[in-house]
Amino acid sequence: MRIVMSGATGFIGSNLTKAFNEKGWIVIPLLVDDFKASNSSLSTKLNGADVVINLAGAPVVAKWTEEYKKVLFDSRVKVTSQIVETLKNNDIKPRVFISTSAVGIYDSRDIYSEDNASYANDFLGNLAIQWEKAALNAEELGIRTIIFRFGIVLGKDGGILATMLPYFKVGLGGTIGNGKQGFSWVHIEDLKRAYIEAILNEKYRGIYNLTAPNPTTNEGLTKAISKSLGIPALFRIPLFALKLKYGEGAIAIASGQRVIPKRLLELGFKFKFVEINEAIKDVLS
Repeated sequence: MRIVMSGATGFIGSNLTKAFNEKGWIVIPLLVDDFKASNSSLSTKLNGADVVINLAGAPVVAKWTEEYKKVLFDSRVKVTSQIVETLKNNDIKPRVFISTSAVGIYDSRDIYSEDNASYANDFLGNLAIQWEKAALNAEELGIRTIIFRFGIVLGKDGGILATMLPYFKVGLGGTIGNGKQGFSWVHIEDLKRAYIEAILNEKYRGIYNLTAPNPTTNEGLTKAISKSLGIPALFRIPLFALKLKYGEGAIAIASGQRVIPKRLLELGFKFKFVEINEAIKDVLS
């Protein structure tokens, strides 16, 4: 199996690479230089790939200047469009294209599945909509196309916990605002298993929420971390403090969604980690 992957060096990409290598699959990373107009390496790498995985995307937790919003757009929509356009022009196309999206596409008013949803009418929601639209163009090329809408990914060696844990360990952990905002998450082990299943099972096609079946809240996450560490988490981070630091970008931290993986469950996918307490306990063990 020859897999070509953008974002291969990040937290999720490196975990997927290790999982694929353990199965004897070859992973070829797409690098920044591959996307330069003057470089033909993107076409060369993609030509003849069995699977193409698109994980590219600049971090959303940042101060959203107009310039950085363009970075967020280009690193997602523009890169995805460039991959699909290159696949269109290549002679040998992959059997599977798996692209990425996020649960930030949903608003925060209710619990949603892929088939019953209300989308957020804000920058992140609109960005995700355009990101998915760019990826779904691959379907017109006869390529089995999958989009995984990520919840917050929990793992031992990166992601949101790598940022949060130093504060919790010195007793400075706590909720954001009132802590009632939704928190949809997935353990990195389940994410890896979902990718492998999607590659091997031809029934996988279209859009899937890649989240554990039981979403929690920011308060639920905080309590799970506090319990696992045995350290009280008594602080509350006021929303105005986040807005002072991140401006409009504070929405990426302060808002939250409650999402269920209806389509994965219908295909019989079995999550190993379904409750936040057991997921956090495993990650922190």
